[in-house]
Amino acid sequence: MQHRSRSLVLAVACLLPVATSCGDDDSRSGGSTPCNPVAHTGCDAGQVCEQVQGGQPGCFAPLLFRGRVFDLLDDQGIAGARVLARDESEAALSSVVVTDATGAYELAVPAVRNAAGVPIHADVTLRVDAFGYAPFPKAPRVALPIDLGTATSEPFVVENPTTDVGLAPLPSTTGLGSLSGHIEADFAAGALVDAGGVTGIADFAGDFAVYNVPAGSVEVTAYGAFLSVTPETVTVTAGAETTDVLLAGSGLPTATISGNVQIVNAPGGSTTSVLLAVEDTFDEALRRGEVPIGLRAENVSGAFAIEGVPAGNYVVLASFDNDGLVQDPDTSIGGTEIVHIVVDGQDQAIPDSFKVTGALAVIAPTQLEVVAGLPTLAWEDDSSEDEYLVRVYDALGTLVWETQGVFDPGGSSPATVAYAGPLLESGMIYQFRAVALKGGIAISSTEDLKGLFVAQ
Repeated sequence: MQHRSRSLVLAVACLLPVATSCGDDDSRSGGSTPCNPVAHTGCDAGQVCEQVQGGQPGCFAPLLFRGRVFDLLDDQGIAGARVLARDESEAALSSVVVTDATGAYELAVPAVRNAAGVPIHADVTLRVDAFGYAPFPKAPRVALPIDLGTATSEPFVVENPTTDVGLAPLPSTTGLGSLSGHIEADFAAGALVDAGGVTGIADFAGDFAVYNVPAGSVEVTAYGAFLSVTPETVTVTAGAETTDVLLAGSGLPTATISGNVQIVNAPGGSTTSVLLAVEDTFDEALRRGEVPIGLRAENVSGAFAIEGVPAGNYVVLASFDNDGLVQDPDTSIGGTEIVHIVVDGQDQAIPDSFKVTGALAVIAPTQLEVVAGLPTLAWEDDSSEDEYLVRVYDALGTLVWETQGVFDPGGSSPATVAYAGPLLESGMIYQFRAVALKGGIAISSTEDLKGLFVAQ
């Protein structure tokens, strides 16, 4: 099986001149014994074979993430949650561990070491799934990077607020079940597994589970750059798990999707990103969807190309990440509409340029600020607007409150409006989004993934 974890899992075989201990007496006496960081072989029990910066891999004590998965609303630990680590490209780095009865977990994460065996700097993130809860991360929530270099001495442990993950509970689990299985294909690590719009992530062995799938017949497939599988139709039973779902490689070709971005009126940003969201997962009102590993172009200022796109239906999103830019919301001009494409193995060029413009800066609440009571929402004023449309969503993407009016105080002061919707649930994560209107037409907006706050 091939893997795309570029920085942390590279070698196919290795020798161990720097190993602390190895798989037989010969290596401990100065000989050489093979050690394979991909197959995870060649080391004594309790040790792992890791890459060494500037040298051959060696056997070391594992680096462990320790943390807790809990319910955002009542802070109770969630048993049975699946936790895995992903690298900066969202490729799976680890196998999956399952939380215990208290929601605690311990996860071994591969790490490049220095000559002394100490993990060096690298940012990784967590993906967490559990029955009855929205997955993490899911827009607008993003996973904060965890620096492997913070584990500086044996035992190598990273345990801090970023290794604790709160999940948002679903309103109901009635009629929902689960499924699990394996992807038997190249490039399976980190693949997005889609079961009728509900998703899970494959670990580096290609194993996956998908929770909260509506009962009945559902098509299961997987997406990722250069990954092609044959979809399978399975039957999901409410309150039960459908096991042994096998997604085999199809051998079908992947495609390159290309196009252009036009960045205008954006003094704060010069490059952006373009990504492909699986159409099954896309929410038209929120302009959100789940993006498979590798299906994005970074640092785009004009032409872009996304390679290795498997067959499927996608939504093309420009400037979805936090970069000071947004796709121009003015639908009265070209290049601003949401683009849907069908990929069938043939290269495609999107004919119209995506127009990207500067975002209205979010002033308050800041990212994941804890807010007591009812918040006052504040953002950069657009001097040419007539009025604003402001919406507040919860972490499940449910619209909680919206208002429209003149919230511009005049001058250079920020636009503000006091939240006046239903009582906010303590512990729940919310997002506000503001859109400037002129003549009833949207002309600018805050960013897709900003304006988050936690109610208290």
